[in-house]
Amino acid sequence: MLPIDPLMVEHRLIERMINQVRNEIEQIELEKKIDIVFIDVAIDFIKIYADMTHHGKEENILFRDLSKKQISKQHQKIMNELIDEHKYGRKLTQELVRAKEKDIQGQGEDFHRVLGLLNQLVEFYPEHIRKEDKHFFIPCMDYFSQKEKEDVLQECWEFDRKMIHEKYKSIVEHWS
Repeated sequence: MLPIDPLMVEHRLIERMINQVRNEIEQIELEKKIDIVFIDVAIDFIKIYADMTHHGKEENILFRDLSKKQISKQHQKIMNELIDEHKYGRKLTQELVRAKEKDIQGQGEDFHRVLGLLNQLVEFYPEHIRKEDKHFFIPCMDYFSQKEKEDVLQECWEFDRKMIHEKYKSIVEHWS
């Protein structure tokens, strides 16, 4: 198994969630009402699963190890773009949290802001995933020896095992 295999499996789940967001956008447009519970679930999924867990492994393990190698200028450029895209996804999610809160408080145009941000996320993730899957992950495996691939994969498994504890530790600390 390659270290990118679990990352690509995670992409399929993220795509499924993004499809649910797309469906929710249609409902919002029909009903002219935001389902706050769904928005909270989507935000949690994006923040914890897509960003902290998935992007966390990419940035803190795969990209870290690739940055120690002599990779092509093209792959370096793509890796930098991917890091910037992760930051962009975080920014969109933070803006969605703020817009949702303002909508709950009834502060005017935030319904349209929530809808716009959801649309931006639906546009962003499929292209981001396509870039990783088709133009980056597979060719970058050539930079690693078999042992290095195994080490990266093992570190990814360890990273995943810690995530649930990190999430709930942060929740408790937030409310302490």
